[in-house]
Amino acid sequence: MKKLIILLFYILSFPSLSQSADELAIREVLAQQEECWNAGDLECFMEGYWKSDQLVFIGSKGLTYGWQKTLDNYKKSYPDKSAMGKLTFDLLIMEPLSEDFWSVIGKWNLKWKDDNPNGHFSLIFRRLGDEWVIVSDHSS
Repeated sequence: MKKLIILLFYILSFPSLSQSADELAIREVLAQQEECWNAGDLECFMEGYWKSDQLVFIGSKGLTYGWQKTLDNYKKSYPDKSAMGKLTFDLLIMEPLSEDFWSVIGKWNLKWKDDNPNGHFSLIFRRLGDEWVIVSDHSS
């Protein structure tokens, strides 16, 4: 019994060892987005976002409302796979805000042949049914 209590203490002391099912699901959404982006598939990438006119995206060109408008903007900026480069995310902070909302802060990195732009993002995820989707994205 004493060993079990000590093991439980260590698991709870190290968040990386005790990731919740919600955190794992959110990490999976972001991993899927990386995979879709790197395959050159923007529609697949956008599956991680809330398919709603209430989706909010804040980028270098200002505020965008709506899933379709966000997709259209991505298509203008990244018209083909070669323009998209290779995307990776580094997740820095993940924390629940409530039972149905999470905050994720991280860094994005793009790799092209001659350039490696990067920046940061803050995302708000919302649980809709049994899925987690991005409802707000501020990327810079």
